[in-house]
Amino acid sequence: MLIIGIGGGTGSGKTTVVHQIVEQFPENEVCVISQDSYYKNTSHLPYEERVKINFDHPNAIDFKLLVHHLEELKKGKSFEQPVYSFKEHNRTEKTVTTHPKKVILVEGILILTHPDIRELFDIKIFVHADSDERLIRRLKRDIAERGRDLNEVLNRYQTTLKPMHTQFIEPTKEFADIIIPNNRYNTVAVDVIRKIVQQKLGDEI
Repeated sequence: MLIIGIGGGTGSGKTTVVHQIVEQFPENEVCVISQDSYYKNTSHLPYEERVKINFDHPNAIDFKLLVHHLEELKKGKSFEQPVYSFKEHNRTEKTVTTHPKKVILVEGILILTHPDIRELFDIKIFVHADSDERLIRRLKRDIAERGRDLNEVLNRYQTTLKPMHTQFIEPTKEFADIIIPNNRYNTVAVDVIRKIVQQKLGDEI
């Protein structure tokens, strides 16, 4: 089993890189775990309080549960991955059964900030895009997919996303084995990663 961590700022293109990597392997030999599934359960708070949470701070992530789940995979065991609702700012009651695979991709803006998580990664990747590009992507995604309005997205970007990126996310570049510039479709970088994965697994996938 090979566990790959893919970090980078919001809107940097992590999901695109994940899809590019997934496409290189048979469906039954790769799975994706998103950091977004591991936002802490906030059911004890009313909605008005949940919307005020700084979801771009490491404290918002249940790293203990994520570490436990990754360790279960390494033992060859399945687990129930939480399902998160961005509209409700909380976990749902649903879960997704996640099985051990040859290649495990773990992606999220904060996954390289936690030392216990980093220790579990065989390859650490940081996806980089300039701040203007990331803001544009974030605007499009949050308005189209998460039901946010323009002012809400811009306010959150200025008050939390940008300062949290500077404080917590950008510094994690130093932990990365590979840094992918992703202002455009980067097939060369993904091809290099595919070859590294094949080499580490010791056979063709």
